[in-house]
Amino acid sequence: MAAFMKLAVLLGVLVSPASPMETPTPPGNQNLDLVGAIDEMQRANYFTFVTLINMASLGRKIQENVTFLMPNDRMLSRTVMPQGTVFEFLLRHSIPSPLLFDYLEHIPTGSIIPSSFPGYMLRIINNGRRNFSINNVKIISPNICMEGSSIRCHGIDGVLLPTKMQENNTTISPFPSCSSSSPPAAVGRPSAPSFPSPTVPLGVLNPTAASAPRPSQPNACPQRSGPSPWFSYGGMLKFLVSCMMVLIVGSI
Repeated sequence: MAAFMKLAVLLGVLVSPASPMETPTPPGNQNLDLVGAIDEMQRANYFTFVTLINMASLGRKIQENVTFLMPNDRMLSRTVMPQGTVFEFLLRHSIPSPLLFDYLEHIPTGSIIPSSFPGYMLRIINNGRRNFSINNVKIISPNICMEGSSIRCHGIDGVLLPTKMQENNTTISPFPSCSSSSPPAAVGRPSAPSFPSPTVPLGVLNPTAASAPRPSQPNACPQRSGPSPWFSYGGMLKFLVSCMMVLIVGSI
């Protein structure tokens, strides 16, 4: 909550040491390197981040061999932080190895390094010492913590926000559905073209003469095969009948 962060900022100012020469007594969950790093953070005016470390170390031990990425007091005062998430916030803002900026600036652009929080990755954008970003948050005050050997810290100009898991953000391109493309039109069988009936030459029997007439042409007139009836189908039949009658009569 915003009120919680404002209270943390106020506590950071109040718990700042009255004199830089005083050596604070380390709590039970803090090692000497962390105490020295806290002193360096306070001298660089990162009081709110120190307050978060002190609050987190009341219940859990801050691990050694770590690099802290510290937002300044102004950025933290705008941050909404639910109660009980301080330790997670510090894990997101730390790298599980003490790295001076001289080592960080050799990491190429596009590299991904792990944070101290499981599953939270940090993407490097390296455009030189004056434009070095982690998850689009620029390092503005490198190498603040130099006293000990197991803790390093750098000032950043933003807050590393939590992100959703990658599988929840992945957008799967849908396959083309049936509704997105029109179904193939049914191709009907092409109707048989109606050709004009061929003209039967003279002297050739019409092979379609014995077939039933088409229903669509009930009134069509029979086709005439030629001027001579003897070469038509009816004329040939009459000729054969006449010859048979002649033969029968002649045999009597």
